[in-house]
Amino acid sequence: MRNLLLATAALTLLAAPAMAQSVSAPQVSGSIGYTQLEADGVELGAITGRLNAKVSRFIGVEGEASFGVKDEDVSFGGIDGTLEHEYDAAAYVVGTLPISPNFEVFGRVGYGTTSIKTDVAGFSASEDGESVNYGAGANYFFDGRNGVRADWTRRDFQDDNGGELDTYGLSYVRRF
Repeated sequence: MRNLLLATAALTLLAAPAMAQSVSAPQVSGSIGYTQLEADGVELGAITGRLNAKVSRFIGVEGEASFGVKDEDVSFGGIDGTLEHEYDAAAYVVGTLPISPNFEVFGRVGYGTTSIKTDVAGFSASEDGESVNYGAGANYFFDGRNGVRADWTRRDFQDDNGGELDTYGLSYVRRF
């Protein structure tokens, strides 16, 4: 019995490096770029940062955060004001289809929060909205590490006011 246990332990030690090679670390990438937000004729702009980890060749997770950089002048009942994108944050599950070593397309679905601020006649109000998000895009890599990303995402707000917001993004991508 003792010899059987020693033999099993020895085989386990010999097989451990082979098992470690079959389990790879997630491929991590990050991106930073500009995102345009559009809803009901209003266009806002934001700087967006993302962190993506592929847990397999086809599936990954992604987190993103944005802060507003382009406001929109609006008129409410003849009174002029400003609409500002304060911030948003979201998490996604991402499905990727590699077309070539340098080009891939992806779809994503997730959940996020967005904060919009309105300034009208000296009064300010902020509105936060929770949304189910879904979209698609593509990454093109110039070399093995550096590339560009273009994407579209729809935010389907779940609050009483509901509504939808489309985003269009263009970003620099870096694989780590």
